[in-house]
Amino acid sequence: MTEVAGLKSGISVQIRRTDGRQHEAIVSNVNWATKSVMVEWPEHGETRGKEIDFETIFALNSYLAPNNAAKEETLEVSKIVRNPSRSSMNLRLPVAVPRPNYKSRVTMASVATNGTSERANTTTRGVENIPPYQQQISNNNRNNNVNDDTKVAAHNSTVGHNLTHAQTRTAIVPPSAAAVAAERKARRSNVVKEVEKLKQNREERRQRQAVQKEEKEALMNIDPGNPNWQFLNMIREYQAQLEFRPLRATDKVDSNQITVCVRKRPLNKKENNRKEIDVISIPRKDSIVVHEPRNKVDLTKYLENQQFRFDYAFDETCSNELVYHFTAKPLVQTIFEGGMATCFAYGQTGSGKTHTMGGTFTGKQQDCNKGIYAMVAKDVFQYLNIAPYKSQKLIVTSSFFEIYSGKVFDLLADKAKLRVLEDGKQQVQVVGLTERVVSSVGEVLTLIASGNAARTSGQTSANSNSSRSHAVFQLTLRNASHRVHGKFSLIDLAGNERGADTMSADRLTRMEGAEINKSLLALKECIRALGRKGAHLPFRASKLTQVLRDSFIGDNSRTCMIAMISPGMSSCEHSLNTLRYADRVKELAATDPMEESYDSTPEVEETQEMEQESDLVALRSLNHGELSADLYNFHEALSQLQQLEDDMLDSLKVWIEARSDEDRLIQITRNVDYDQDLFASQLDSLLDVRFKQLDVLRERVKAFRRQLVNEEEISKRITAHTPR
Repeated sequence: MTEVAGLKSGISVQIRRTDGRQHEAIVSNVNWATKSVMVEWPEHGETRGKEIDFETIFALNSYLAPNNAAKEETLEVSKIVRNPSRSSMNLRLPVAVPRPNYKSRVTMASVATNGTSERANTTTRGVENIPPYQQQISNNNRNNNVNDDTKVAAHNSTVGHNLTHAQTRTAIVPPSAAAVAAERKARRSNVVKEVEKLKQNREERRQRQAVQKEEKEALMNIDPGNPNWQFLNMIREYQAQLEFRPLRATDKVDSNQITVCVRKRPLNKKENNRKEIDVISIPRKDSIVVHEPRNKVDLTKYLENQQFRFDYAFDETCSNELVYHFTAKPLVQTIFEGGMATCFAYGQTGSGKTHTMGGTFTGKQQDCNKGIYAMVAKDVFQYLNIAPYKSQKLIVTSSFFEIYSGKVFDLLADKAKLRVLEDGKQQVQVVGLTERVVSSVGEVLTLIASGNAARTSGQTSANSNSSRSHAVFQLTLRNASHRVHGKFSLIDLAGNERGADTMSADRLTRMEGAEINKSLLALKECIRALGRKGAHLPFRASKLTQVLRDSFIGDNSRTCMIAMISPGMSSCEHSLNTLRYADRVKELAATDPMEESYDSTPEVEETQEMEQESDLVALRSLNHGELSADLYNFHEALSQLQQLEDDMLDSLKVWIEARSDEDRLIQITRNVDYDQDLFASQLDSLLDVRFKQLDVLRERVKAFRRQLVNEEEISKRITAHTPR
């Protein structure tokens, strides 16, 4: 590099074009590795450039050649006239005057002495854009002739050196045939190298593409025709790194006051026909992984693997018997010890809740013997014959009802509407609920089959025949005095879908969806209160928690929640909502050690203050992110609408029941000698009562209609704010 130190970016050099033209260009880059330079020059308003090797540059610019210093030539100054009578000398030397794009002359001009001048012209033809030099040097020392001669000689030597250097830089050296041949050879050599390099890169790229194509075809052949084969491959690669240790029947059963577990069902026939992929992995008995398919901004596919942990995790190979063994079976003994047991099946519509609770399906036929309802009944009757409990002479009664859109219907009495009231002892009573004594598992299964057939179902986007109500099946132990000894409540909850299935333009669908969401929020908070002793129990916030109030109080109350999830990719969002809800319930069930250290007095005061407020207000304060102000107003409007509807129906019943008095008066007139004065007096009194009843009924109908309009307006505001 030191040998060609003069070759650097920014200097001007001579180049020769392919058509033989020769002109100046500027060096823009020096590549020491390839021993070439990149030059640029302006042409027709554009900047052109090319790459030239060192040899060609040195051939045209010899002063830049390494280890070959340019030979200096003495430029003789023609006809320098010196006037010996004067002590000064005017010497005109060439001065560079740029004249681009034209051939110029180097003119040596002369000396003027005593007003006369002699001009000696020496013209030299140069290269393109090589301007002449002109320089004037004056000597003002006119007293010392010897010094003048010395200075002139020294000056001439310097001028000669400068002129020689200038000529060396600007002189045209005609290229020899060898130099031209070397340039062409070097140019061909560079082109060949570039072509070979491009060819090599192309071959490597083709090889990589061929390998990628083979891998892609191999992955697509694993499940031909599956549009989600990329996600499937990523899931399998992730699963290959896991160590699977599923739940077994021999594993230990933990005893918890609140047990939360998750059950995954297998892909059904419709999902397999749609080429759905399984996005749920259960590597261990207490953990679950959701492989959520995602797309980046550039549409690159990737997985977001979200992990959850629960008490138990059941994969698609687990049977109803195994699920029952770890969930509801440990709760049976609780009711014989005077406690309350509750088992919930929660999840998306079509995730397998009714299959788990009611029994397996063969086509549209359900085998009730293999459901948790029947298994609980079998164990209850087995416990009745065990020595410690046989002497207590307990009676088993069964009831089956559903909660639909905030109303309670008796499934064992042709879906008669029931009233839920609270007595003076703050005990919740379901007025008119059918409670039948059962003495065998067969009788229980008969009640379950008839109740399931009467359940309210409706079409949603998730299931064409989905259960839109909470089904509550209760087995109650009563002693000889008919008092409640223990109660086991098994609840098949309605689907937890939100969005398009609940925010509907139809009032009935809208009301039932809102009631489902509110009841699920209230259920979560009641389980929270069960996990935290002494906390406020917002059981009045929904009909579900109101009828199950006894199951959330007392130290001898135990609860189990089975969260059901669908494995298909299209159900991934609903499955994540289910898992987050279940995870929140288990999180709330754990008692914070910091809270246990507090004194109980402030907690009692806080509880008393909260009891003065509405349970719906308390529910909103406990669920800031899930119950917005608009949704709270909507729930409040629905509660008022349901209350006004009950009042209106009560008034209508009173109006209808008062007809018996009219029939009695008609019977009086059938007597030949009836007392006309007494009849008229009683009829007049009856009309006063009837008019009052009619006024009350009319006012309640008007209030109910006004609330219908109010609910419609609030629902429109919620729909407008709902993201689509």
